[in-house]
Amino acid sequence: MRNETLHVEDTPASLVDFRPVVTKTDHLPGTLVDKYGRHVSYVRLSITDRCDFRCTYCMAEEMTFLPRNQVMSLEESLRVAEAFVSLGANKLRLTGGEPLVRKNVMWLIERLGALPGLDNLVLTTNGSQLERFAEPLKAAGVKRLNISLDTLDPERFRQITRIGELGKVLRGIEAASTAGFRRTKLNTVMMRGTNDHEFVDLVRFAMAQGLDISFIEEMPLGEIHGRSQTYISTEETLALLGQHFELTPSDENSGGPARYWRIPGSETRVGFISPHSHNFCDSCNRVRITAKGELYPCLGQNDALNLLPVLRSGDDLALRQAIVNSMGIKPFGHDFSNQMNSPQVIRFMSMTGG
Repeated sequence: MRNETLHVEDTPASLVDFRPVVTKTDHLPGTLVDKYGRHVSYVRLSITDRCDFRCTYCMAEEMTFLPRNQVMSLEESLRVAEAFVSLGANKLRLTGGEPLVRKNVMWLIERLGALPGLDNLVLTTNGSQLERFAEPLKAAGVKRLNISLDTLDPERFRQITRIGELGKVLRGIEAASTAGFRRTKLNTVMMRGTNDHEFVDLVRFAMAQGLDISFIEEMPLGEIHGRSQTYISTEETLALLGQHFELTPSDENSGGPARYWRIPGSETRVGFISPHSHNFCDSCNRVRITAKGELYPCLGQNDALNLLPVLRSGDDLALRQAIVNSMGIKPFGHDFSNQMNSPQVIRFMSMTGG
Protein backbone atom coordinates (compact mmCIF):
# COMPACT_ATOMS: atom_id res chain seq x y z
CA MET A 1 0.00 0.00 0.00
CA ARG A 2 1.31 3.43 -0.92
CA ASN A 3 0.74 5.79 1.96
CA GLU A 4 3.65 8.18 2.22
CA THR A 5 3.18 10.76 -0.48
CA LEU A 6 0.47 12.01 -2.78
CA HIS A 7 0.83 11.37 -6.50
CA VAL A 8 -0.56 13.94 -8.90
CA GLU A 9 -3.20 12.58 -11.28
CA ASP A 10 -3.64 13.91 -14.81
CA THR A 11 -4.88 17.48 -14.56
CA PRO A 12 -7.36 19.07 -16.97
CA ALA A 13 -5.67 21.71 -19.11
CA SER A 14 -7.84 24.45 -17.61
CA LEU A 15 -6.52 23.59 -14.14
CA VAL A 16 -2.81 23.25 -14.84
CA ASP A 17 -2.06 26.58 -13.18
CA PHE A 18 -4.27 25.95 -10.14
CA ARG A 19 -2.80 27.02 -6.81
CA PRO A 20 -4.59 27.11 -3.45
CA VAL A 21 -5.22 30.69 -2.36
CA VAL A 22 -2.90 31.26 0.59
CA THR A 23 -0.52 33.84 1.96
CA LYS A 24 3.02 33.15 3.15
CA THR A 25 2.37 33.81 6.81
CA ASP A 26 -1.27 32.98 7.36
CA HIS A 27 -4.19 31.08 5.93
CA LEU A 28 -7.66 32.47 5.55
CA PRO A 29 -10.91 30.60 6.14
CA GLY A 30 -12.17 28.96 2.96
CA THR A 31 -8.75 28.32 1.42
CA LEU A 32 -9.24 24.55 1.31
CA VAL A 33 -10.30 24.42 -2.33
CA ASP A 34 -9.15 21.67 -4.66
CA LYS A 35 -8.37 21.95 -8.35
CA TYR A 36 -11.95 21.04 -9.24
CA GLY A 37 -13.31 23.96 -7.23
CA ARG A 38 -14.64 21.80 -4.40
CA HIS A 39 -14.43 23.43 -0.96
CA VAL A 40 -13.29 21.02 1.74
CA SER A 41 -15.20 21.91 4.90
CA TYR A 42 -15.71 18.46 6.44
CA VAL A 43 -13.01 16.39 8.16
CA ARG A 44 -13.40 12.81 9.32
CA LEU A 45 -10.82 12.32 12.06
CA SER A 46 -10.04 8.80 13.27
CA ILE A 47 -8.64 8.66 16.78
CA THR A 48 -8.06 4.91 17.01
CA ASP A 49 -7.89 1.88 14.74
CA ARG A 50 -9.12 -0.34 17.60
CA CYS A 51 -12.68 -1.53 18.12
CA ASP A 52 -14.60 -3.77 20.46
CA PHE A 53 -16.40 -5.34 17.46
CA ARG A 54 -14.94 -7.16 14.43
CA CYS A 55 -17.54 -6.39 11.76
CA THR A 56 -17.02 -8.56 8.70
CA TYR A 57 -17.12 -5.68 6.18
CA CYS A 58 -14.82 -3.44 8.26
CA MET A 59 -11.90 -5.57 9.46
CA ALA A 60 -10.37 -9.01 9.56
CA GLU A 61 -11.25 -11.40 12.38
CA GLU A 62 -7.63 -11.37 13.53
CA MET A 63 -6.42 -7.78 13.26
CA THR A 64 -2.97 -6.40 13.92
CA PHE A 65 -3.46 -3.00 15.49
CA LEU A 66 -1.05 -0.09 15.39
CA PRO A 67 1.57 0.21 18.13
CA ARG A 68 1.00 3.14 20.45
CA ASN A 69 3.90 5.24 19.13
CA GLN A 70 2.43 5.20 15.62
CA VAL A 71 -0.94 6.56 16.72
CA MET A 72 -1.60 10.28 17.07
CA SER A 73 -1.84 11.36 20.68
CA LEU A 74 -5.01 13.12 21.76
CA GLU A 75 -3.04 16.37 21.79
CA GLU A 76 -1.91 15.76 18.20
CA SER A 77 -5.48 14.98 17.16
CA LEU A 78 -6.55 18.30 18.68
CA ARG A 79 -3.82 20.16 16.76
CA VAL A 80 -4.96 18.59 13.48
CA ALA A 81 -8.52 19.67 14.19
CA GLU A 82 -7.42 23.19 15.10
CA ALA A 83 -5.42 23.42 11.87
CA PHE A 84 -8.38 22.43 9.72
CA VAL A 85 -10.76 24.77 11.52
CA SER A 86 -8.29 27.65 11.09
CA LEU A 87 -8.46 26.90 7.35
CA GLY A 88 -12.25 27.12 7.20
CA ALA A 89 -13.41 23.57 7.93
CA ASN A 90 -16.51 23.75 10.11
CA LYS A 91 -17.62 20.12 10.44
CA LEU A 92 -15.62 17.43 12.22
CA ARG A 93 -16.64 13.80 12.61
CA LEU A 94 -14.78 11.61 15.09
CA THR A 95 -14.39 8.03 13.90
CA GLY A 96 -12.36 4.89 14.51
CA GLY A 97 -12.29 1.92 14.88
CA GLU A 98 -14.60 2.70 17.73
CA PRO A 99 -13.71 6.20 19.00
CA LEU A 100 -15.21 5.65 22.44
CA VAL A 101 -12.75 2.88 23.31
CA ARG A 102 -9.88 5.41 23.15
CA LYS A 103 -8.53 6.05 26.65
CA ASN A 104 -9.34 9.57 27.95
CA VAL A 105 -11.38 10.28 24.83
CA MET A 106 -13.55 12.83 26.67
CA TRP A 107 -10.48 15.04 27.20
CA LEU A 108 -10.29 15.51 23.43
CA ILE A 109 -14.04 15.77 22.83
CA GLU A 110 -14.51 18.45 25.48
CA ARG A 111 -11.81 20.60 23.84
CA LEU A 112 -13.16 20.05 20.35
CA GLY A 113 -16.63 21.01 21.56
CA ALA A 114 -15.26 24.37 22.72
CA LEU A 115 -13.23 25.03 19.55
CA PRO A 116 -14.19 28.42 18.04
CA GLY A 117 -15.28 28.08 14.43
CA LEU A 118 -16.23 24.41 14.66
CA ASP A 119 -19.97 24.49 14.04
CA ASN A 120 -20.70 20.80 13.87
CA LEU A 121 -18.97 18.19 16.02
CA VAL A 122 -20.39 14.74 15.33
CA LEU A 123 -19.42 11.18 16.13
CA THR A 124 -19.77 7.79 14.46
CA THR A 125 -19.99 4.87 16.87
CA ASN A 126 -21.04 1.25 17.03
CA GLY A 127 -23.17 2.19 20.04
CA SER A 128 -21.58 -0.26 22.46
CA GLN A 129 -20.28 2.47 24.80
CA LEU A 130 -23.14 4.96 24.54
CA GLU A 131 -24.92 3.76 27.66
CA ARG A 132 -21.92 5.17 29.55
CA PHE A 133 -20.94 8.10 27.34
CA ALA A 134 -24.17 9.59 25.93
CA GLU A 135 -24.65 12.24 28.63
CA PRO A 136 -21.02 13.46 28.77
CA LEU A 137 -20.91 13.57 24.95
CA LYS A 138 -23.99 15.79 24.89
CA ALA A 139 -22.57 18.03 27.62
CA ALA A 140 -19.27 18.35 25.72
CA GLY A 141 -20.97 19.77 22.64
CA VAL A 142 -21.35 16.79 20.31
CA LYS A 143 -24.23 17.78 18.04
CA ARG A 144 -25.20 14.48 16.47
CA LEU A 145 -24.50 10.74 16.53
CA ASN A 146 -24.33 8.12 13.80
CA ILE A 147 -24.79 4.60 15.13
CA SER A 148 -23.99 1.49 13.09
CA LEU A 149 -26.85 -1.01 13.16
CA ASP A 150 -27.09 -3.70 10.47
CA THR A 151 -29.63 -6.04 12.04
CA LEU A 152 -32.20 -6.32 14.82
CA ASP A 153 -31.61 -10.03 15.27
CA PRO A 154 -29.24 -10.82 18.19
CA GLU A 155 -27.74 -13.92 16.62
CA ARG A 156 -27.24 -12.25 13.24
CA PHE A 157 -25.76 -9.25 15.02
CA ARG A 158 -23.15 -11.50 16.60
CA GLN A 159 -22.42 -13.11 13.21
CA ILE A 160 -21.85 -9.72 11.55
CA THR A 161 -19.86 -8.19 14.41
CA ARG A 162 -18.27 -11.53 15.41
CA ILE A 163 -18.23 -10.54 19.11
CA GLY A 164 -20.83 -7.79 19.56
CA GLU A 165 -23.93 -7.78 21.76
CA LEU A 166 -27.07 -6.23 20.25
CA GLY A 167 -28.58 -5.44 23.66
CA LYS A 168 -25.72 -3.06 24.52
CA VAL A 169 -26.28 -1.13 21.28
CA LEU A 170 -30.03 -0.87 21.82
CA ARG A 171 -29.47 0.41 25.35
CA GLY A 172 -26.97 2.89 23.92
CA ILE A 173 -29.55 4.18 21.43
CA GLU A 174 -32.01 4.66 24.28
CA ALA A 175 -29.35 6.44 26.37
CA ALA A 176 -28.61 8.82 23.49
CA SER A 177 -32.27 9.76 23.27
CA THR A 178 -32.50 10.24 27.04
CA ALA A 179 -29.43 12.48 26.95
CA GLY A 180 -31.17 14.77 24.47
CA PHE A 181 -29.62 13.77 21.14
CA ARG A 182 -31.94 14.42 18.21
CA ARG A 183 -31.65 13.42 14.56
CA THR A 184 -29.51 10.45 15.61
CA LYS A 185 -28.90 8.37 12.50
CA LEU A 186 -28.59 4.63 12.11
CA ASN A 187 -26.11 3.45 9.47
CA THR A 188 -26.95 0.12 7.83
CA VAL A 189 -24.58 -1.57 5.40
CA MET A 190 -26.66 -3.42 2.80
CA MET A 191 -25.56 -7.06 2.40
CA ARG A 192 -27.44 -9.49 0.19
CA GLY A 193 -28.20 -12.73 1.93
CA THR A 194 -27.32 -11.30 5.33
CA ASN A 195 -29.66 -8.44 6.25
CA ASP A 196 -31.63 -7.56 3.10
CA HIS A 197 -34.78 -9.17 4.51
CA GLU A 198 -34.64 -6.78 7.50
CA PHE A 199 -34.58 -3.40 5.71
CA VAL A 200 -38.31 -2.80 6.22
CA ASP A 201 -38.09 -3.71 9.90
CA LEU A 202 -35.07 -1.43 10.37
CA VAL A 203 -37.00 1.51 8.89
CA ARG A 204 -39.95 0.76 11.16
CA PHE A 205 -37.59 0.59 14.14
CA ALA A 206 -36.11 3.98 13.19
CA MET A 207 -39.59 5.49 12.89
CA ALA A 208 -40.68 4.09 16.27
CA GLN A 209 -37.54 5.46 17.96
CA GLY A 210 -37.57 8.87 16.26
CA LEU A 211 -34.31 8.15 14.40
CA ASP A 212 -33.03 8.71 10.88
CA ILE A 213 -31.56 5.81 8.95
CA SER A 214 -29.13 5.60 6.06
CA PHE A 215 -28.53 2.52 3.93
CA ILE A 216 -24.98 2.21 2.64
CA GLU A 217 -23.84 0.37 -0.47
CA GLU A 218 -21.04 -2.03 0.45
CA MET A 219 -17.60 -0.78 -0.62
CA PRO A 220 -14.60 -2.86 -1.80
CA LEU A 221 -12.16 -1.99 0.98
CA GLY A 222 -9.69 -4.36 2.57
CA GLU A 223 -8.61 -7.86 1.61
CA ILE A 224 -12.18 -9.17 1.40
CA HIS A 225 -13.16 -10.60 -1.98
CA GLY A 226 -16.43 -11.57 -3.62
CA ARG A 227 -18.36 -8.47 -2.59
CA SER A 228 -20.21 -8.51 -5.90
CA GLN A 229 -22.14 -11.48 -4.50
CA THR A 230 -23.42 -9.47 -1.52
CA TYR A 231 -23.71 -6.01 -3.12
CA ILE A 232 -27.18 -4.42 -3.19
CA SER A 233 -27.86 -1.17 -5.04
CA THR A 234 -29.79 1.83 -3.78
CA GLU A 235 -32.40 1.31 -6.52
CA GLU A 236 -33.13 -2.24 -5.40
CA THR A 237 -33.60 -1.23 -1.77
CA LEU A 238 -35.70 1.78 -2.71
CA ALA A 239 -37.98 -0.49 -4.73
CA LEU A 240 -38.28 -2.87 -1.78
CA LEU A 241 -39.06 -0.12 0.72
CA GLY A 242 -41.49 1.46 -1.75
CA GLN A 243 -43.71 -1.59 -1.40
CA HIS A 244 -44.21 -0.75 2.30
CA PHE A 245 -43.76 3.02 2.62
CA GLU A 246 -44.61 6.12 0.64
CA LEU A 247 -41.15 7.58 -0.01
CA THR A 248 -40.88 11.21 -1.10
CA PRO A 249 -37.50 12.53 -2.36
CA SER A 250 -36.08 15.34 -0.23
CA ASP A 251 -33.47 17.97 -1.02
CA GLU A 252 -32.30 17.99 2.61
CA ASN A 253 -28.56 17.79 3.17
CA SER A 254 -26.80 16.77 6.38
CA GLY A 255 -23.41 17.92 5.08
CA GLY A 256 -22.35 14.45 3.95
CA PRO A 257 -22.95 12.16 0.97
CA ALA A 258 -26.40 10.81 1.92
CA ARG A 259 -29.47 11.54 -0.24
CA TYR A 260 -32.73 11.51 1.70
CA TRP A 261 -36.33 10.44 1.32
CA ARG A 262 -39.21 11.32 3.62
CA ILE A 263 -42.14 9.21 4.78
CA PRO A 264 -45.27 11.36 5.15
CA GLY A 265 -46.44 11.57 8.75
CA SER A 266 -43.03 10.65 10.15
CA GLU A 267 -40.01 12.71 11.17
CA THR A 268 -37.68 9.90 10.08
CA ARG A 269 -35.44 10.55 7.09
CA VAL A 270 -34.43 7.53 5.02
CA GLY A 271 -31.06 8.13 3.42
CA PHE A 272 -28.87 6.32 0.93
CA ILE A 273 -25.11 6.52 0.59
CA SER A 274 -24.45 5.21 -2.90
CA PRO A 275 -20.78 5.25 -3.90
CA HIS A 276 -21.52 2.82 -6.76
CA SER A 277 -24.91 3.65 -8.24
CA HIS A 278 -24.95 7.41 -7.53
CA ASN A 279 -21.32 8.46 -7.29
CA PHE A 280 -21.11 11.68 -5.25
CA CYS A 281 -17.48 12.57 -6.02
CA ASP A 282 -18.37 15.72 -7.97
CA SER A 283 -19.59 17.37 -4.76
CA CYS A 284 -17.10 15.82 -2.33
CA ASN A 285 -16.31 18.19 0.54
CA ARG A 286 -14.41 15.71 2.73
CA VAL A 287 -10.99 14.43 3.66
CA ARG A 288 -10.09 11.70 6.13
CA ILE A 289 -7.33 11.59 8.71
CA THR A 290 -6.34 8.15 9.98
CA ALA A 291 -5.33 7.40 13.55
CA LYS A 292 -1.69 7.39 12.42
CA GLY A 293 -1.99 10.86 10.93
CA GLU A 294 -2.37 10.02 7.23
CA LEU A 295 -4.44 12.49 5.22
CA TYR A 296 -6.51 10.63 2.62
CA PRO A 297 -8.12 13.05 0.17
CA CYS A 298 -10.22 10.17 -1.21
CA LEU A 299 -11.58 7.06 0.51
CA GLY A 300 -11.30 5.08 -2.71
CA GLN A 301 -7.63 5.78 -3.41
CA ASN A 302 -4.46 4.48 -1.77
CA ASP A 303 -2.34 7.62 -1.86
CA ALA A 304 -2.02 9.68 1.30
CA LEU A 305 0.01 12.45 2.87
CA ASN A 306 1.67 11.50 6.16
CA LEU A 307 1.10 14.37 8.60
CA LEU A 308 2.66 12.68 11.62
CA PRO A 309 6.26 13.86 10.99
CA VAL A 310 5.01 17.43 10.55
CA LEU A 311 2.91 17.14 13.69
CA ARG A 312 5.84 15.88 15.71
CA SER A 313 8.11 18.63 14.44
CA GLY A 314 5.93 21.01 16.46
CA ASP A 315 5.54 23.46 13.55
CA ASP A 316 1.84 24.32 13.28
CA LEU A 317 2.42 26.67 10.34
CA ALA A 318 4.07 23.81 8.43
CA LEU A 319 1.12 21.60 9.37
CA ARG A 320 -1.38 24.07 7.93
CA GLN A 321 0.72 24.51 4.79
CA ALA A 322 0.90 20.74 4.26
CA ILE A 323 -2.90 20.54 4.52
CA VAL A 324 -3.34 23.41 2.06
CA ASN A 325 -0.89 21.83 -0.39
CA SER A 326 -2.79 18.54 -0.32
CA MET A 327 -5.86 20.26 -1.75
CA GLY A 328 -4.14 20.83 -5.09
CA ILE A 329 -3.80 17.10 -5.69
CA LYS A 330 -7.10 15.77 -4.31
CA PRO A 331 -8.26 13.31 -7.00
CA PHE A 332 -11.58 13.74 -8.74
CA GLY A 333 -12.96 10.49 -7.37
CA HIS A 334 -12.95 6.73 -7.02
CA ASP A 335 -14.07 3.80 -9.15
CA PHE A 336 -15.49 1.28 -6.72
CA SER A 337 -17.72 -0.42 -9.28
CA ASN A 338 -14.78 -2.04 -11.08
CA GLN A 339 -13.19 -3.26 -7.85
CA MET A 340 -15.92 -5.39 -6.28
CA ASN A 341 -14.19 -8.76 -6.71
CA SER A 342 -10.63 -7.46 -6.57
CA PRO A 343 -10.26 -4.48 -4.22
CA GLN A 344 -7.52 -2.02 -5.10
CA VAL A 345 -7.79 -0.28 -1.73
CA ILE A 346 -6.31 -2.95 0.49
CA ARG A 347 -6.59 -1.16 3.83
CA PHE A 348 -9.60 -2.09 5.91
CA MET A 349 -12.24 0.51 6.71
CA SER A 350 -11.18 0.47 10.36
CA MET A 351 -7.70 1.59 9.30
CA THR A 352 -8.99 4.59 7.35
CA GLY A 353 -11.74 5.65 9.73
CA GLY A 354 -15.45 4.92 9.32
